[in-house]
Amino acid sequence: MSSLRASQALMLWHRTALAQVRDDDPDLSARQMAILLTIYLDAPPHTVRGLADHLGVTKPVITRALDTMGTLGLVGRRRDERDRRNVLVQRTVDGSEYLERLGQLIAKQSEGLPA
Repeated sequence: MSSLRASQALMLWHRTALAQVRDDDPDLSARQMAILLTIYLDAPPHTVRGLADHLGVTKPVITRALDTMGTLGLVGRRRDERDRRNVLVQRTVDGSEYLERLGQLIAKQSEGLPA
């Protein structure tokens, strides 16, 4: 796999951001996207506390992001039955499909990047 130069990486990011703004999927902030990708790309279980520690933010930051993403159907939450203090963050079908479309969008935007 070849690596991108900085200018190519920025162009890919720009193309992807423009395509996201133009499509019908919800726009997520960079923080929300980092949380969502962590939930879907890193092995579960995921907790609010664990996500906050991993991302170096506070639990309220995670909770606000999860509130938004939960409303969009991208993630779910439930109490951990073994330790009721923990809230487990769950993947959803809608979240998986959202990220699949995003991955396809990024791949499409990478086609024909200038050398």
